[in-house]
Amino acid sequence: MSETPLYDAYRRFLANAGTPFTVPGHKRNPALTDPLLALDVPQYGGVEDRRVSTRRLAGAERLAGELWGAKWCGFSVQGSSHGNEAIALTVGKPGDKVIVARTLHKSLFFGLVLAGLVPVWVRPDIDAQTGLTAGMPAGRIRQALREHPDARAVMLVEPSYVGGVSDVAAIAAVAHEHGIPLTVDAAWGAHLGFHPELPPHAIQAGADILVTSVHKHITGFTQSSMVLVQGELINLERLEAAFEGLHTTSPSGAIFASIDRARGLLQDRGEELLGNAIRIAADARARLHAVPGLGVVGSEIARRCPALLMHDPTKVVLSLYGTGADGQVVADLLEQRGIHLEFADRDTFCPVITLADTDETVDRMVTEVIRAIEEHRGPPRPLVPATAWTVVPDTVMSPRDAFFCAHERVPAAMAVGRIAAETAVPYPPGIPALAPGERIQAEVLKALQAEVATGTRIAYCGDPSLATVLVVRE
Repeated sequence: MSETPLYDAYRRFLANAGTPFTVPGHKRNPALTDPLLALDVPQYGGVEDRRVSTRRLAGAERLAGELWGAKWCGFSVQGSSHGNEAIALTVGKPGDKVIVARTLHKSLFFGLVLAGLVPVWVRPDIDAQTGLTAGMPAGRIRQALREHPDARAVMLVEPSYVGGVSDVAAIAAVAHEHGIPLTVDAAWGAHLGFHPELPPHAIQAGADILVTSVHKHITGFTQSSMVLVQGELINLERLEAAFEGLHTTSPSGAIFASIDRARGLLQDRGEELLGNAIRIAADARARLHAVPGLGVVGSEIARRCPALLMHDPTKVVLSLYGTGADGQVVADLLEQRGIHLEFADRDTFCPVITLADTDETVDRMVTEVIRAIEEHRGPPRPLVPATAWTVVPDTVMSPRDAFFCAHERVPAAMAVGRIAAETAVPYPPGIPALAPGERIQAEVLKALQAEVATGTRIAYCGDPSLATVLVVRE
């Protein structure tokens, strides 16, 4: 079995915690706590000693770096959002340009605000058959760098929320031809590279830095993530300063320990467990393919979309528009029956299958999805791609300038043509459709309001109904 220094220290502390005169305030007092709080252990003064040693943490980070083939690794208890923001602070200074995929997560957008970076947006291909994002062509990155040779980095999101994986190696080569790093938000890709049927992870493909969520596709606690670096194009001293500056000074020892444990499990049994996830996901897609009108995304999307290297074979993505069933209604019914989906809007479902799933769990999910669709089947409707995948931004100001300048809130009808001062993010997947510094387009605002009407959550804006919008004061 692999060495797990943080996890082992965490377990030793719980077995002999003594009488604490430290935080947390509940002190695991059995008269006040329950099994949940009993697991809460601070990193410093708990898993590590009172001198704020990082010996065990450093050892666990070294082991993870070795497994991913990176020269530097940092554990985070603040999700991949923390890593994205630290990366933005690392790659440039205020006013510098960066080439950024417009499918970025809102955390990376706010990293641009924090760092004062100026984005040069590049958009991925969109699959006409499903309306989903379908990979970033390397040629599009090359063209953006021709037009903006002073850019300081290329920043991608790979894999996409719906499992598409671009040719990261080809894009890394383009970035390196220009002497700049490729950074990758791989929040949904912690499992990639650990089974021969999976795409390589971004470090294997030549990216210089990636952030990945340990809690999404492998077995870390919620909020667990890592940043991994290889090569010489990342200033490690600056990255470490940004990473530590943004990180809490009171990290959870339990979350840190879970990252160490997840790495050990992936190292010891990853290929076995991921092979099982790939198999049962394929079985699920085969059963779902038989449902009339139900679109099922699989490996064929990569065959018809040249910008895709491949589609994550653990991913199950369903298009409901051909069944006539309303995805929000179906998802509500599934929740009542104990089936909780990661993503559901009117037209698209994404039940996440991971290395923790079994034949039994996935069989029940598929059975209940089919049953619920049949109970709510209706006339087929046209495909309407989600706004998050299709927005073509009209950037007028830098995100930072728009965020900090004077604002006013106006009725939506008066917001068209104005410059947005807030984000509006259909969630999931967390991709800004409106963002500070971009001119508000009537068709985008109308599409977002239509998504609100169908039950989609619009997050991170002052008025989630989008009856009003915060704009730059003229």
